Amino acid sequence: MIPGLALLAAVLGTALLSMAAYAALGRRPDPDASRKGSRFLLGAGDFLVHWLMWALSPGERLFLRLGLGPDAFNAAGLAFGLSSGVLIAAGRLELGGAAIALGGVCDILDGRLARALKLDSLYGRFIDSTLDRFVEVFALLGFVIYLRHLPAGPFAAAAALAGSLLVSYARARGESVGVVCKEGLMQRGERLVLTILVCLADRPLTAGVGVPEGTAALWVLAAIGLGTFATAAQRTWWIARRLRAGDPLRTRRRGARGSRRA
Repeated sequence: MIPGLALLAAVLGTALLSMAAYAALGRRPDPDASRKGSRFLLGAGDFLVHWLMWALSPGERLFLRLGLGPDAFNAAGLAFGLSSGVLIAAGRLELGGAAIALGGVCDILDGRLARALKLDSLYGRFIDSTLDRFVEVFALLGFVIYLRHLPAGPFAAAAALAGSLLVSYARARGESVGVVCKEGLMQRGERLVLTILVCLADRPLTAGVGVPEGTAALWVLAAIGLGTFATAAQRTWWIARRLRAGDPLRTRRRGARGSRRA
């Protein structure tokens, strides 16, 4: 069996067994994820969010007992992100996908540990959000190099990278002017899952169809690029509408004009 296919089958098999156990035990929503309003696939995949938090909870409790804090997981996540870019650029997609997955787990745990230890702060939110962008850039730059043998490969990877940064930028700019926006399909969780899956599945898929390696990754990255640009545009429109409707400067200007007319 192709190594990537064997790894993908093992990962999916383990995940499905774990999901069955979670469902059999009552599939209780995770309180922390519920408070944060964490969603996947616009809410259609929320079962997966709560299952993942349940699956990670034993590790979370262990790390709390060991006294590990969020900074350790921020550093580990950054290291895994850098490793993923190097591995993908070198053509080691399966290992690169595993590094992306481990970096994603670190990203989840750093926030959960911070809240559990009552260390949630503006510093932590800034570091977490900024390092997430570094991690995503590393992985996608790896694809830019890996896909250079395909005519549109680097462009697809660059489009995914640009769109991903625009999605994050739109949200950050909205929050800076007082509008919180989590709208859109292609958010970070969806991008991570697609990237991990294609890293594991590219070789078996391309070998089965008889096309060059990396072709599946190219199409997935192109889809991420289209989805992220659409999500960034949706967020821009959504935030702009709310700002225009409730912009205090416009309200004051209207009031001033009304006073002058009176």
